[in-house]
Amino acid sequence: MKRLLVPLLALAVSCGGIARAQEGRLKVATVDMQALFQTYHKTKESRDAIQKDVERVKEDQKERITKLQELEKTIGELKKQVEDPSLADAKRRELQGSNQLKTQEFQNLRAELEEFLKRKDRAVKEQMLLQMKEILEEIRGKVQKYAEEEGYDYVLDKTGTSTSQVPILLYTKDATDITEVLLKTINDGAAAPAPPEGK
Repeated sequence: MKRLLVPLLALAVSCGGIARAQEGRLKVATVDMQALFQTYHKTKESRDAIQKDVERVKEDQKERITKLQELEKTIGELKKQVEDPSLADAKRRELQGSNQLKTQEFQNLRAELEEFLKRKDRAVKEQMLLQMKEILEEIRGKVQKYAEEEGYDYVLDKTGTSTSQVPILLYTKDATDITEVLLKTINDGAAAPAPPEGK
């Protein structure tokens, strides 16, 4: 589907370009969407929020690993006691039962930890994609508003790549790069960043 869209887009641009060329010269601009995304205040806010979630997951993981290590130590101690030749048979059976229960608990906790990490990793990735999509939509809106105000016919993302990771925009003649202008205004109206904690 994407392979079909690129030629159709090129055809639409060229047809529109022919019509516009008859009226006058096209006004084309390029923009670095990656630079705008990196500079946008909501990108940093999103990264900070996700980093806090990651830190919480790490703390939870650390607690679970500590519990697993304690269980592993207990299992090792029980195994040594079971192997003691001076131990009475009744006591050995009791210790073997305890050892089996602890081993099962260890395996269950380890499986829970693996599932927990997979679930959290998936949730963080989904959150990142959703927030990135929302941020890019906001940035596109700002680019579109600026382009309309300045009378541009087309604004092309010079960092865009095709499905084969080849840059879509290889050459533009007489195109104005509006990245620097937008970098100066993209955070207009945003609240001032909060001072670092502890200062």
